[in-house]
Amino acid sequence: MPDLPSRLLAAVREAKSGLLALALLVGAGAGLGAIVFRRLIEAFTLLFSGHADYAAAGHAVNPHVPWLGRWFVLLAPAVAGLLYGPLVQRFAKEARGHGVPEVMLAVARRGGRIAPQVALVKALASALCIGSGGSVGREGPIVQIGSALGSGLGRLVRVAEDRMRVLVACGAAGGIAATFNAPLAGVFFAMELILRDFTAESFGMVVLASVTASVIGRAALGDDPFLRLPVFTVHHLSEYLLFLLLGVVAGAVGVGFTRVLYWVEDLCDLAWRGPEWARPAVGGLLLGVLLLFLPQMYGVGYPVLGSAVAGKYAVGLLVLLLLGKVAATSLTIGIGGSGGVFAPSLFMGAMLGAGYGAVVHEVLPGSAGPVGAYGLIGMGAVFAGAARAPITAVIIMFELTGEYSVILPLMAAIAVATGISRALSTDTVYTLKLRRRGIDIGEAAAASPLAGLTAGAVMEPVPRPLDGAAPLASAVEALARSPHGVLPVLGADGAYLGTATARSAAETLAEEEDAEDLTVAAVVHLPVPLTADAALPDALHWLVAAEGAGLPVLDATRTRLVGWMTHQTVLDALRGRLPAPPRGEPAAADGAPAADLPSTPRRAAADGPPDGIPG
Repeated sequence: MPDLPSRLLAAVREAKSGLLALALLVGAGAGLGAIVFRRLIEAFTLLFSGHADYAAAGHAVNPHVPWLGRWFVLLAPAVAGLLYGPLVQRFAKEARGHGVPEVMLAVARRGGRIAPQVALVKALASALCIGSGGSVGREGPIVQIGSALGSGLGRLVRVAEDRMRVLVACGAAGGIAATFNAPLAGVFFAMELILRDFTAESFGMVVLASVTASVIGRAALGDDPFLRLPVFTVHHLSEYLLFLLLGVVAGAVGVGFTRVLYWVEDLCDLAWRGPEWARPAVGGLLLGVLLLFLPQMYGVGYPVLGSAVAGKYAVGLLVLLLLGKVAATSLTIGIGGSGGVFAPSLFMGAMLGAGYGAVVHEVLPGSAGPVGAYGLIGMGAVFAGAARAPITAVIIMFELTGEYSVILPLMAAIAVATGISRALSTDTVYTLKLRRRGIDIGEAAAASPLAGLTAGAVMEPVPRPLDGAAPLASAVEALARSPHGVLPVLGADGAYLGTATARSAAETLAEEEDAEDLTVAAVVHLPVPLTADAALPDALHWLVAAEGAGLPVLDATRTRLVGWMTHQTVLDALRGRLPAPPRGEPAAADGAPAADLPSTPRRAAADGPPDGIPG
């Protein structure tokens, strides 16, 4: 019988209560991570600028280096770049940039697997970048930090890939919830942008993680709303035309920001010929020049955003700040900085909305509401235009202000901005980064010739399994001889435990000092539980995610092996369903058409007990 720890671990992996416990842990970790990350930003901002938030300090002198005067901003981004540039290049290259696309890719194509060191590297790199003047936001880093924590916990417990994806989404939701004091926004950000799939189970787990992180965040960071708006009411239906027009302009601004962001990144790639680790330092000098003329671009810039929404700036300055933020954020990302684009899009929207509101007040003084309301609506609409996440945009604007009276104009403008964005661009600020790598995570699946088949129809007999209690060293030969470098692992009672790969066995034996005492169970990995009745197109998706290795096929209880599926068995099924090539066009070396080729014989299961179990 399996020992108690093994049974508990199996329960955590498989039972719904186990996933609930993991979601709570991930939410708590994301909440604590958000607190630590916020404190790091505050500490580095104070270190590099001498002020709690230099964006609101004008051209003030850094008290740490008063002899430099206001010129210290030329050097601050470069000095920080010397610190985080080598850190990112050496330990986690995926920590460069705004982070959310990497999480989306991990969920869509990599089974939720994120390198565990990403959380620490991203926290340090982004805090250094933002604290030294990088004009980026906190949301991208905390999403990547929380997601990495969720992925790390999932890998530690060895959960199946479908659950791993949910834990990654839990981490993203928890990070957003704790950072912005917005638990609902965290949930919908994770569901709309990360998972891109609404199911009852995943939604429930993400909600639990978001609530947990939000409670922890509020305990440490307070419960005050992000912005306070004046009382706002719509007096006449004609005012909605003004909000709809703002949505049109904001949608175009969101798309424009996306294009400028990647155009500047391409320009930086073209211009830079040195080592990547030095790019943030050298590029930081250019960013410093911009900050010298526009200190409001220093860091996230929330005090400037608040002043704009309060109507304290003239229209000309608002336009300058809008254009400056587009340039500063694009340059920060282009030189290899680390930070998010969500907060910059809010900043741009606030400048646009406040400027639009001020103009409307001049032209139609009796029909316009307060400037602050237009600023808030602009924030949500520009984000919706850039990210094309209308649900998240509506929810987060409501939670950031707690002002319900503006919800209908906000929804109208965001809906229009989303439509304009879709009309002007195929991609969003997040998906364009992936498409430039040749990855389209939103690509619709074409009609498959495998439709109607199940995994059970193409599976082959189970290869000789390994005994989970056998010494790991004794299983090396069997793993080396296996065609795909992977074999199933069974417990003493014949229950399926997972799979072991030749790679994991070799790495463990080479790295662990007490390798001779390890058993096969120490390297067991639990792939997605594929059952015999699973649709073959879905099964093929999981097979591709397994990176070329075969996948075990389980019975309905997911405890017993009934077969094994490989790329070869799928190709056998596919060959029988594809049309024969045109006459006179051979498809094989001997000239026989593919449809006439004999099927590859399936590998028979080896007789005898599992390797490591005496016969």
